[in-house]
Amino acid sequence: MQPDNPYRQARLDKLEKLKALGIDVWPRKAVRDRSLAEARAAFDPKTGEELEAAPATVSVMGRVTAYRDSGKTCFLNLMEGGVKLQVYARKDALSETEWEIVRLLDLGDFLSVTGTMMRTKTGELTVKASAVQFLTKAMLPLPEKWHGLQDKELRYRQRYLDLVSNPEVLDTFMTRSRILAGIRRFMEEAGYLEVETPMMQPIPGGATARPFITHHNALDMPLYLRIAPELYLKRLIVGGFPKVFEINRNFRNEGLSVRHNPEFTMMEFYAAGEDLRDMMVLTENLFEAVARQCGGVERPWNGQHISYQAPFRRLTLKDAIAEYGGLDRSLLEDEASIRHFAANAGVEDLDKKSAGVLLGDLFEHYAEHHLIQPTFITDYPIELSPLTKTLPGNDRFVDRFELFIGGMELANAYSELNDPMEQLGRFISQMQEREAGNDEAMMLDQDFINALEHGFPPTGGEGIGIDRMVMLMTDSASIRDVILFPLMRPQKFVFSLCFPEGVNIGEIIEFKYNEYLSTPIYATVANQKDLVVLDGIEYRLTQLTHKLLSEHSDIPRVNAVLANAQVDLPFECYWKLSGSGNTNV
Repeated sequence: MQPDNPYRQARLDKLEKLKALGIDVWPRKAVRDRSLAEARAAFDPKTGEELEAAPATVSVMGRVTAYRDSGKTCFLNLMEGGVKLQVYARKDALSETEWEIVRLLDLGDFLSVTGTMMRTKTGELTVKASAVQFLTKAMLPLPEKWHGLQDKELRYRQRYLDLVSNPEVLDTFMTRSRILAGIRRFMEEAGYLEVETPMMQPIPGGATARPFITHHNALDMPLYLRIAPELYLKRLIVGGFPKVFEINRNFRNEGLSVRHNPEFTMMEFYAAGEDLRDMMVLTENLFEAVARQCGGVERPWNGQHISYQAPFRRLTLKDAIAEYGGLDRSLLEDEASIRHFAANAGVEDLDKKSAGVLLGDLFEHYAEHHLIQPTFITDYPIELSPLTKTLPGNDRFVDRFELFIGGMELANAYSELNDPMEQLGRFISQMQEREAGNDEAMMLDQDFINALEHGFPPTGGEGIGIDRMVMLMTDSASIRDVILFPLMRPQKFVFSLCFPEGVNIGEIIEFKYNEYLSTPIYATVANQKDLVVLDGIEYRLTQLTHKLLSEHSDIPRVNAVLANAQVDLPFECYWKLSGSGNTNV
């Protein structure tokens, strides 16, 4: 339940009036023969004269986002899927009940309208209403019209309001859906079949990352949310699928940033008989196709323009370090020099890292943020890629690329390792790292080794970060701007509760609140301290008279004034002095 709210109460009063009209205020189905988008597509090209000469009747529905009442007529706007259409309603064109429905509308309500298409004197395409159907009462008001919902934190937590209030946000997520549909079409046309593999796995594999752990009660066994689908997709290649891809969620128990979310969407795909070079061609063609779908191969991002015109630039990892770090390329062949460069770059734990791992650190330090235009980085140290074939004639480096765009990694591909004995040896090396304390190192998956021993053909494989691709294509600065419901920290409220003069806070022995009329929760003020924690909310007891203040500017504020020791809070609050009864604050 919601606390007392005069705006909500006013809407509830209108809802009761609507019920009194004898209508179904929560109907099962809307009267509608087309969407607002379809109506606009059909009638936007027509002039007012054409609409008058050949009257067309439509039934549409949408959320009321504007309402202008002029007594016996009113104009209102309906919104659906980011498309707006004006409605013109006249008292003499509707029944008495229907006109009363129109008069009882609030912004945010849903309404179905049947009528003929026309244009107003200003040329606005409009439905002239001949019938209306009430669909839903919005009992809480939408964010203020002109400023919308601007607080980033609140936008992520209440995405539904973000979508309603900010049309560009709705467009971003519609674009995301279209990108995913376009990717699927591209992959199917390239001969790939979409498959599904387990999200809960007995052994996490396919990447070096810390997994989320859960427990299966019936089987009494631990399970891991997958960090990658790789090992299962490779099993399908062993089983006879020539080309497979999967678009789905991965989960990694790691930090959050503008480019990282613990739950994220990836596409992984594998093709028998192909290698890294084939993956490169497919990848650059895919990105070019998606960019064209979004409006053109030149796309803006973060104040810059990125060209997705194939082919993309190719650069080895060492060449990138030398170019952007201003280092002598020949010295990157020498381990002592690599350690010297890493020390100068401030790389931590030098003595615990191999030269190959340090090369990865140097690349991140010197080169990664410079790679704005699409660039394939190739030839990675084997320590960074335990599932990959080595380069011909060089067993310290592997046949792998990462695609960087906008200074971040978008794709990771390999000429896949198909020698089961070598794969087992690399698993053992990973297990040794794990025993040494690296909880991101891979576990041994013996069944995967068994699969390889049944014959795994030469295969090209790749993973593409869908969320980051959408970030680039929609010019979004944060990964949370392209994930509908990103993971957020629990909200923490800290309020200062202020008591009337004469009350000794040190004597308060019990504190209780009844949030939204739920079961009362009690807490005792331990050791006469001024801090009480109830259900995750901290209350600081202060002696400031006549005010209730929020302690932090980044959490919802409560504004109230003490009057005769009572405060209008969004919950009932009580305190008790030693030797006295409850007192309502």
